[in-house]
Amino acid sequence: MYRKIIVPIAMDQLEHGESVLGIAEKLIDEGGEIILLNVVEDLNAYAQGYMIVDFPLEMIEESRRHAVKTLEALKTKHGINGRIEIRTGGAAGTINALANEENADLVIIASHRPGLIDYFIGSTASRVVSHCPCAVLVDR
Repeated sequence: MYRKIIVPIAMDQLEHGESVLGIAEKLIDEGGEIILLNVVEDLNAYAQGYMIVDFPLEMIEESRRHAVKTLEALKTKHGINGRIEIRTGGAAGTINALANEENADLVIIASHRPGLIDYFIGSTASRVVSHCPCAVLVDR
């Protein structure tokens, strides 16, 4: 059905991410590619204008290393034909940008039940659905 699927996986939501990966496996064409994506949030970008906080570069690099190791293990466990992308930035914008760069057919994203903060700033899933250049499947 789909030649290229992007599956964003948050490190704090691995169970749900693995469930979404199972959906991608069922929807990918033979010979298609699944891109496992983790976005390391750039917390320093959020701090500007509100407070001065400087997160050590080592902390961001450790998050990237942990994400690579975790996603490689998932890729191996599921025998995925694809690759891993680790990006830094805001989650929704980064997911949408990668979908555009890769000319993806589908993004499958996990969503959680919205909390109070989501009503004020919106959830990542809702921003992806609103602005993604390809089809989006949201799994709750």
